[in-house]
Amino acid sequence: MNGCKCNVKGTVSYLFCLILTVFLQSWFCLTANAAGSANAKTSNSSISSNPAAINISTGSGVVQRFVEKKLGIKNDHGISVGGAWVGDINQLFSGGIPHPDRTTNNSLLILSLTVDTEKFNGWKGGLFGAQVLQLNAQKTNIAAGSVQGYNSIPGPPPLNRFELYQLWYRQAFFDEKFLLRIGKTVPTYDFGNVLKPVALSKDSPNIPAVSGLIFTPIFINASLLDVMPGYYNSAYGITMSFAPIKEWYLSYGIYDGNQARNEQIGLHATPTWNGAHFQIAETGVAWLLGTNKLPGNIGTGIWRQHGTIKGPPNITENNAFGFYLFGSQRLWYKNPGIDTSGISVFYQYGVNNSRAMPMRKYVGAGLTAFGLIAKRLGDSIGAGAAFSWLNPNSFNQSNELILQAYYQAQIIPNIYLEPVVSYIPSPGTNGSRNNAWAGTLRAIIVF
Repeated sequence: MNGCKCNVKGTVSYLFCLILTVFLQSWFCLTANAAGSANAKTSNSSISSNPAAINISTGSGVVQRFVEKKLGIKNDHGISVGGAWVGDINQLFSGGIPHPDRTTNNSLLILSLTVDTEKFNGWKGGLFGAQVLQLNAQKTNIAAGSVQGYNSIPGPPPLNRFELYQLWYRQAFFDEKFLLRIGKTVPTYDFGNVLKPVALSKDSPNIPAVSGLIFTPIFINASLLDVMPGYYNSAYGITMSFAPIKEWYLSYGIYDGNQARNEQIGLHATPTWNGAHFQIAETGVAWLLGTNKLPGNIGTGIWRQHGTIKGPPNITENNAFGFYLFGSQRLWYKNPGIDTSGISVFYQYGVNNSRAMPMRKYVGAGLTAFGLIAKRLGDSIGAGAAFSWLNPNSFNQSNELILQAYYQAQIIPNIYLEPVVSYIPSPGTNGSRNNAWAGTLRAIIVF
């Protein structure tokens, strides 16, 4: 592969260009060698635009397999290491707050370790996981005046952080029909995860996704923002899941609830139990529709925040609760029984009774086409909308709409490049200008 050139101007990330160049130049050799292994797996499916937000374990294992082959290691004893890097450059073409930073860039690195205890020491049904997160981001959403967040990488400050992202142990019972996980985790993997694949589907991608949209509400329902732990404010707690059959599940979780007090609980290396906690329960069903067995699912949940909730400007309340709904449906297979190319739709809804949280109600939906271009099964193209009713106690604007479209191209296995266009007709941040247009170029590398 010929070397590529990056012209770094202003705040455009040198790290983004450097890492992308090195990976694109070296990955062909790495992937080719790893593919020779009997255990190598190649994913020909689109992935999430932010794996850290919806996956309990991140990584493809391609680097581990390459190293094992070079060192002659034939038994990994259930130890898996991997990770993902996500980086993007954003250009605000119009709108936003007065005198915004027109060009911003963000970088996210996740390193992951999982240990299958049965393979490691014979303990059946056990799984240990740990992750660290490195974030270097800028005020991309603030510049555009977006309350919901058209870019999912940057969130609340500090935007430069290194943290213990996950540290948990999961035990399976009753032939893996009941799962118990305890430790520091990301609840958005288990609750409200519209991007999670339907268990009955034929798709088995490395980091599966119903859509490659990059706006924040695709990863956490906007009606839950600021109270539900998730990317990148993971939390200590307990998650229980019961799935006696593939078509139905029931999950419950209780977690540290101090994020509602504007604390950055993701930076807490140890648990904080002071009475504030977040509880959530969800149930869902899945199905295969018609002669082509089109997979679909629907999930619904309720939640309660116990303890103080702080919202701008100087608004506080004790306790809040809410309800949410989500689902997805494969509408069409281009080549039934041959590959996974086709079209899918997803939808989201959420509402709460809070007078302090930024959003009181949310609806979202999107359409995604997978692998419709010849010999490009790993590509996807999609569009979506996120609409939130804003808290009138905090914002002058009554609502905010984000319209977004993207094309996710699989450059080579485990490397994706994704241009995105976002349009926000009336950004919700006080003082914002109308009609914000923004472009994003995102790279996703899974290793």
